[in-house]
Amino acid sequence: MPPPSDIVKVAIEWPGANAQLIEIDQKKPLSSIIREVCDGWSLSGSEQFALRYADGPQLYITEQSRGEIKNGTILRLAISPTRAARQLLERIQSHGIDARLEALKELAKLSADPTFATEFINMEGIGTLARLVESGTHFGEMLAFTLTAFLELMDHGIVSWDLISLSFIKQIAGYVNQPMVDVSILQRSLAILESMVLNSHSLYHRVAQEITVGQLIAHLQVSNQEIQTYAIALINALFLKAPEDRRQEMASTLAQKHLRSIILNHIIRGNRPIKAEMAHQLYVLQVLTFNLLEERMMTKMDPSDQAQRDIIFELRRIAFDGENDPGGTEKRKAMYTKDYKMLGFTNHVNPAMDFTQTPPGMLALDNMLYLAKLHQDTYTRIVLENSSREDKHECPFGRCAIELTRMLCEILQVGELPNEGCNDYHPMFFTHDRAWEEFFCVCIQLLNKTWKEMRATAEDFNKVMQVVREQITRALAMKPSSLDQLKSKLRGLSYSEILRLRQSERMSQDDFQSPPIIELRERIQPEILELVKQQRLNRLCEGSCFRKMGNRRRQDKFWFCRLSLNHKVLHYGDLEEPPQGEVPFELLTDKIPVSDIKSVVTGKDCPHMKEKSALKQNKEVLELAFSILYDPDEALNFVAPNKYEYCIWTDGLCALLGREMGSDLTRSDLDTLISMEMKLRLLDLENITIPEAPPPVPKEPSTYNFTYNYG
Repeated sequence: MPPPSDIVKVAIEWPGANAQLIEIDQKKPLSSIIREVCDGWSLSGSEQFALRYADGPQLYITEQSRGEIKNGTILRLAISPTRAARQLLERIQSHGIDARLEALKELAKLSADPTFATEFINMEGIGTLARLVESGTHFGEMLAFTLTAFLELMDHGIVSWDLISLSFIKQIAGYVNQPMVDVSILQRSLAILESMVLNSHSLYHRVAQEITVGQLIAHLQVSNQEIQTYAIALINALFLKAPEDRRQEMASTLAQKHLRSIILNHIIRGNRPIKAEMAHQLYVLQVLTFNLLEERMMTKMDPSDQAQRDIIFELRRIAFDGENDPGGTEKRKAMYTKDYKMLGFTNHVNPAMDFTQTPPGMLALDNMLYLAKLHQDTYTRIVLENSSREDKHECPFGRCAIELTRMLCEILQVGELPNEGCNDYHPMFFTHDRAWEEFFCVCIQLLNKTWKEMRATAEDFNKVMQVVREQITRALAMKPSSLDQLKSKLRGLSYSEILRLRQSERMSQDDFQSPPIIELRERIQPEILELVKQQRLNRLCEGSCFRKMGNRRRQDKFWFCRLSLNHKVLHYGDLEEPPQGEVPFELLTDKIPVSDIKSVVTGKDCPHMKEKSALKQNKEVLELAFSILYDPDEALNFVAPNKYEYCIWTDGLCALLGREMGSDLTRSDLDTLISMEMKLRLLDLENITIPEAPPPVPKEPSTYNFTYNYG
């Protein structure tokens, strides 16, 4: 007979004694259980003790967290968090250097525990640590452990960052600004400053006054990628929290300090592979840089503003330079109207009206002027080539440039906040100081080329733009490392190649529409579906690494989950770093029986998404979030590293529960595998027309008195 669900069998250790194997009754108060354990070793004062996990992060067990204890868990009897906090607080203020170092080392480890952190903070522990830092008497390991403990304690969100003193900020900033400082101290100092900027508006201004951008950029030229990552993270935080009127100024300062070329040479083209956290910070920097375009993108042109109208006159002058203006006002007006028509504006009389819609607003005009001035030969060739055509196949440059700018803003998500879990940066945008404008120049040439290949007319404008969008998105997905490589990728994606790709992608839909083929497909589908199901379950058995989502992005917060080989138990546990190979079940200390799983929820229905702040609850994270709800009213929360892992896990969990696998990946895999199987089975019928209906059954013979003579 199985044990009751509220009885848990565990082992409890105590230094120098044999472990106790006991059954914990989850209905009994935790204090009573601790008293019984202490009695087993003849220990008095049970209220001075607590239970902790023996493995992993070794967290304290509380009345709130005791429900997570599983059968077979190894626990450890330890001094209570209140007593531990008091002892450590006394030891870190002792005069003995060795004793203080050991105390700070232990404190740095214990501070990750929310129960201990609450007790230590209630005893004014953070203020004590801050004073130790402000004194300037700690160096080396002692200072590193002090900063680690401070960072871990603040990361729990119990105390507001606004309480931090100016002298503490100056001391931390001093470690960052020093040319030679210990790596561990520098790393933690950068992380503390980043958290200050992100969590407090008032601290942003103080940090911005203390930190020089030049010194942060100097940290990007070191060989330690973690230091580089924290330095970029702090630059991003300062960029993100800067008032709008200061962002352009900060961008100019970063450009003067050659930030882009330093990142390109020391990170992107460095000797070490770029880790996920660095890729995320590069993506954030890319997004924040492009967001500087938002103001121009959302600015309408004022048709009465002479300075703005002069830009349009300049476009006309560069395109048709050398043509003499006629003397009369009416003749000049008529010639301007003709020229604006040849430039491809929709409003020939007053082309300023073409720039009154946002987006793209004035950003489109900026792009056109950049092309005309810095790529004058390309600009004049495009305009004159199309203005000289009389067969209605001319490509309207002005209209195309405006719509292309709007499209590029959508593709690169100009004006949107960075997504928490996204690493989608493009190396080529770090190869040029005017990467956005150069990207536009490449794409407008592509549009003109595609227009000619499609032999398009004005009625085909939207079709051409759809093809160009597909060409650009496919090329970007290949992650070209430079603008020249982008041009090469786009040359390979001609209109005929796009048609071929489209045709091959929908071949499975077009080729198999006759009733016999549809019937064959229906017969094959259950077999293929079972194959997809087995693949999903096998992937769950291999397991995946997930990042813990906290108040601050951390490189050391990972956990791993995998399904047992008999598909009956989910094993999971914390990791120090992403695994390089298979993680054995022995390292995963927690588990959930599949029979206890009640349901799988996704997106906004997940408990951890309901708890997140509005900033964190962005579209990207919501699309990757899912949770397992299991008895008794517990949840295991996930944020997948990418869409593929999200589909694998949600499909696999649905398969475990006997539910339909409904992800986009399942539909795609089904279509691909069924298409391949159908083609294999129909190989012998190539060039044979398959009838819509089966052939008629012959009439019965008049008599059955017939035989076959084998002689």
